[in-house]
Amino acid sequence: MMDVRTSVHFGVSILSVLFTIGASGEDYFPEAQNVKWVSNNFKTILTWGPEPTNYTYTVEFSKVGKDRQRNPYCIQSSGTECDLTNELRNLEDTYSADVLSEPLPGVNSDLVEFPYTRAERFCPYKDTQIGAPSFNIKQSEDKTKMTLHIQDPLTPLYKDDQLLTIRDIFKKDLKYSVVYNKAGSTGRKETMSDLRDVELTNLDKGESYCFMVAAYIPSRSAEKRLGDWSKPKCSPRESKTIFEGAMGIMLAMLIILITLTVVCCKRFCCKKKNVDKENLQLSPV
Repeated sequence: MMDVRTSVHFGVSILSVLFTIGASGEDYFPEAQNVKWVSNNFKTILTWGPEPTNYTYTVEFSKVGKDRQRNPYCIQSSGTECDLTNELRNLEDTYSADVLSEPLPGVNSDLVEFPYTRAERFCPYKDTQIGAPSFNIKQSEDKTKMTLHIQDPLTPLYKDDQLLTIRDIFKKDLKYSVVYNKAGSTGRKETMSDLRDVELTNLDKGESYCFMVAAYIPSRSAEKRLGDWSKPKCSPRESKTIFEGAMGIMLAMLIILITLTVVCCKRFCCKKKNVDKENLQLSPV
């Protein structure tokens, strides 16, 4: 009888252990990895990995020190990113965000607190990357001055049904850094402007110059002040008129004619001297 009871007790213990292991396996949700903010011109997305298998992710965010909130599109999601652009409306505030690993919808779990990974704190005003601006080049009539007309990059944010530019947000804190050089030259010059229209003077007349532009936010930390550089754009080289071209050809031909005349004269003179010398040697004493 004791052997039977012992066997039954042993069997129940084994089943209990197996049940516990099974339940623990069902409640295991891997933590999100590489959680980071990706933000460009105030379009802000939280990203992470890996893609989930038999579990989901939920994003919680808040201003630092305030209550946590959830984006309805980022609750028990199988995705690995969450667009929080419209949630981070107070651009100068600092935010924190967690990515929770949770069970699939409709699946229960005994866990009181789900595993999570926290992103670094993020302030849109200080941290969003500013994209490369576009610009046009206008040359003065005397060909010695050029003006760059810079287009302030747009953001995805609206106010009064109008898209905001980065100037609407940064205001007087926005400057533009301009680097330029003569086409084909490696020597560069740099200037800084508070305005969208940047005037460059004392340029060599008729020469082509190449320009690059980037936004500059002086109030930021050193590594985040400069935005993305635009692609180089060059002004056209001044083309000569038909009259100037003809004059150039005539001048070149004149130079060639003079050179040939000088060479021929030298050869003739040398030849004459040799003939006179030979005649002198043949004359009787």
